[in-house]
Parts: sequence; structure tokens; C-alpha cells
Amino acid sequence: MPVITILPHQEYCPQGATVEAERGTSICEALLEHGIPIEHACEMSCACTTCHVIVRKGFDSLGEADESEEDLLDRAWGLEPSSRLSCQAILNGEDVTIEIPRYSINHAKE
Repeated sequence: MPVITILPHQEYCPQGATVEAERGTSICEALLEHGIPIEHACEMSCACTTCHVIVRKGFDSLGEADESEEDLLDRAWGLEPSSRLSCQAILNGEDVTIEIPRYSINHAKE
């Protein structure tokens, strides 16, 4: 099973964490299943950017982003070349390290 290393985030995961997940699981699903409450305002339907993560290790092992994900990422806060929507980033067999950006754009929460 691939391992996801989550770098420390002041709100969701202050100490950082390491979780295991099944191949074929999205990063968002894996985090939620392990009690890391990453935002996902659209309920993982690829309609917002609240679950945006930056993949620091293992980016190439994830399934490719489709055009709708790439279009949404253009609106994400703190976008980097290795950014993904965690609801669309599907784990293959390799471990990944992610960073949850400090802010997200969530008009419903504001």
C-alpha cells in the first residue's frame, strides 16, 4: 500500500502525519479516512479548489490530471507546478509526500 506523508499544517495536521491507503484511492479520500479534515466543499466532484495540495514527492506516480482539474487549479491559492486537487489525485503504487497550502478559496466557509 502506498504511504502518504503529510507535511505539518497549522489547522488540519499540526504535527504532520503518515497514512497508508489502497491503490486507486484519491489523496482526499485517504486523508479523510484517517481523520485529517482537508476541505472538500464540492464533495470531491472536481468543482472547486478547496482540496488543493502540493505534491512534494511522488508527483509522477499519480494519475494524470484531466483538463477540468487543470482549469480549476488555475484558480487555486498558492499554485505550484506540482499542485493537484487531492480529490482527483489517484494513488498508484508509490509513496507520496504532500503539503496542504495554508489557505484555500472557499466562499461558503468565509
